[in-house]
Amino acid sequence: MLPEKENVDTASATADSEIIISRVLNAPVELVWDVWTKPEHIKNWWGPNGFTNTVFEMNVRVGGTWDFIMHGPDGKDYKNKSVYKEIVKYKRIVFEHISGPHFVATIEFEKQGPKTFLKWQMVFDSKEEFLHVIKTFKADEGLKQNIHKLEGYLQKVESKNPNMNEDSVVFERTFNAPVEKVWKAITDIDQMRQWYFPQLEQFKPEVGFETQFNVHHEGKDYLHIWKITEVVPLKKISLVWKYGGYSGQSLLRFELFAEGGKTKLILTHDGIETFMTKKYPELGKENFTKGWTQFMDKSLKEFLEKASG
Repeated sequence: MLPEKENVDTASATADSEIIISRVLNAPVELVWDVWTKPEHIKNWWGPNGFTNTVFEMNVRVGGTWDFIMHGPDGKDYKNKSVYKEIVKYKRIVFEHISGPHFVATIEFEKQGPKTFLKWQMVFDSKEEFLHVIKTFKADEGLKQNIHKLEGYLQKVESKNPNMNEDSVVFERTFNAPVEKVWKAITDIDQMRQWYFPQLEQFKPEVGFETQFNVHHEGKDYLHIWKITEVVPLKKISLVWKYGGYSGQSLLRFELFAEGGKTKLILTHDGIETFMTKKYPELGKENFTKGWTQFMDKSLKEFLEKASG
């Protein structure tokens, strides 16, 4: 077992254009790696105090993209996009933040028995850019807050009681149908029209595919705008969900797990809070929960039973 390195609680500028912070985390390296590489984890701790996140894509491989929005406590949204440059499982992550401000981040993981030593470095293009980020965004203080949020989140995960985003809608259901049938039900337009949205005119389970369709509900029109962001056949499909004429955007994700001849489906709908729900309560979590309950527990269930019968 290696001797523990000393914690560094302040993000220090060690050169003209970089910030470095390090921490001994009271969690095994496998768990620390997971909360850095899985969107269902990183959305809960990323960013300075008061920030929340909606992750649209997180493809942790060399050349893969990490696309998300940080929602500030002041109500502002901050778009972020990065490209992974190096991935060494349980050891090293390097990504280039290609949306402003531009920087390269390197995160190193070192196993220390049941704990993990983490070193986090951000390198900017120039001294001027570095000073601008420190002055304007207080990146050094933000990084310090971020690593403390990471530490707190790890403690909650270790206690098996993580504080997931309270605005997310999550459903887990097991259907008496094989994965192939459930996958077709959620990706084939002819089947989707029968249990989901009959208004759908076009749909293809392909990354980058976009479609729009109108739903008339209680005297109002809601233009649904969808864009597919991730497809893993028979396993996962994700799409950005927006409304024409309304601010905000959300992310819908279906994940399938084969359980013998049955299928466990986990539906996660993130980012609902971005729809300005105080002004438009009809787009709040309560109504989405009611809608998904109807779809999951009645429409899809009955459709699959009929299809299997």
